[in-house]
Amino acid sequence: MPENRFAAFDMLATLVLLVKGDNRVLFANASFEDVMGLSRRSLQGADAPGLFVDEQRVLQAIEGARRHDFAALRFDDQLKRQGSEPFPVHVVVASAEQADEVLIELLPQETQSRQDREERQLEHAQANKELIRNLAHEIKNPLGGIRGAAQLLQLELDSRDLTEYTQVIVREADRLQTLVDRLLAPHRRPHVVGNVNIHEVCERVRTLILAEFPKGLQVRRDYDISLPEFRGDMEQLIQAVLNIAHNAALALVDRIAQGDAEIVLATRIARQVTFVKQRYRLALELHVIDNGPGIAEEIKDRLFHPLVSGRDGGSGLGLNLAQTFVQQHQGLIECESQPGRTDFKILIPLP
Repeated sequence: MPENRFAAFDMLATLVLLVKGDNRVLFANASFEDVMGLSRRSLQGADAPGLFVDEQRVLQAIEGARRHDFAALRFDDQLKRQGSEPFPVHVVVASAEQADEVLIELLPQETQSRQDREERQLEHAQANKELIRNLAHEIKNPLGGIRGAAQLLQLELDSRDLTEYTQVIVREADRLQTLVDRLLAPHRRPHVVGNVNIHEVCERVRTLILAEFPKGLQVRRDYDISLPEFRGDMEQLIQAVLNIAHNAALALVDRIAQGDAEIVLATRIARQVTFVKQRYRLALELHVIDNGPGIAEEIKDRLFHPLVSGRDGGSGLGLNLAQTFVQQHQGLIECESQPGRTDFKILIPLP
C-alpha cells in the first residue's frame, strides 16, 4: 500500500493510528512514533488494542466503528510504553474511508485540557464583551442625568457647604464616566492594520516601563531577531503588552525597593502549533516574565475577567483589554505563575 496515502498524517501534532480489518496497525504517524519511542516499522502489524491499557474498551470501539454504530466515539485511556509510565490520552475512534479500516486519533490529555481551557477562555471573553458593552451603555444615560442634575442644583444653592456635596457628585460621576469609557474603548476604536515588527512593540513598552520605574527594575531583552513582520494593529499590541508589563512592574514593588526586580521580554517562533482549535504552521510567541511573588490562587482562573484585580486600587481592566486586543489578532494569552516567576505568553499566528 503506497506510503504517500498517509503522508498528511505526519503533518499532525496529534497521534494517529490506522487499523486494518484484523485489528492490527496499518499505519502510525510520526507523532505516535515519538510518544511510543518506537519506529513505524516496528509498530506496523502490532495488535492495536494491545497498545492500550484498557484493551477491551478499544477493541469494542474499533468493532463499533467498523459497524458504523457511531460517527466518532471519544473516551480516555492510556498507551502502554515499555520502560516508561503509561501515557494518558483522549481517544477518538472513527471509521476510515477504506472498508474495514478504522482511524484512531489520540490527543495527549494535557493537550485536550489546554484546548478545553482555550475554548472556555474564548467563550468567557465573548460573554464578557457583550456584558461590558451592554452594562456600560445602561450606565451612561442615568450617569449623565445625575451629573447634570447636580450641576443645576449647585446653581440654586447659596451655602458653600452644600455646594461641596454637589461637587462630590459631579466628580464621582466624572470618575464613573472615565471607567465606562475605558470599558467601551476596545469596542469603539477602529482596527488599524499595518505591518508590525514585534520588537518595535517590545522596545516601546520597555521605554515606557523604564521611564515610570527608573530605579531597581531591569527590563531584559531576549529576542529572536529572525521573526518576520506581520499584519496587525501596532497601537493595540503596544497597549496589550504594556498592560501586562505594567501589571508585572506593579507586582514587583517590593523587589524594586530591594533593587533586584526583573522583567524579561522574550520573543520566539513556534512551529506547527494548535490553539483555539486551529492549527498554524507558524506563530509568534511573546513572553513577559517577571520574578515577582506570583498570582494569587483565588484569581488565577478569573485573571482575564473584567474588574478582577489582585492589587488594592487596581481597576481590573488591564488584562481584560490586553486579551481583547490579542484576540482581535486571532491570538490568545496564556499565563503560568508561581512564586518567583510569572510568565504571560502571547500567541499570534503568522502568515
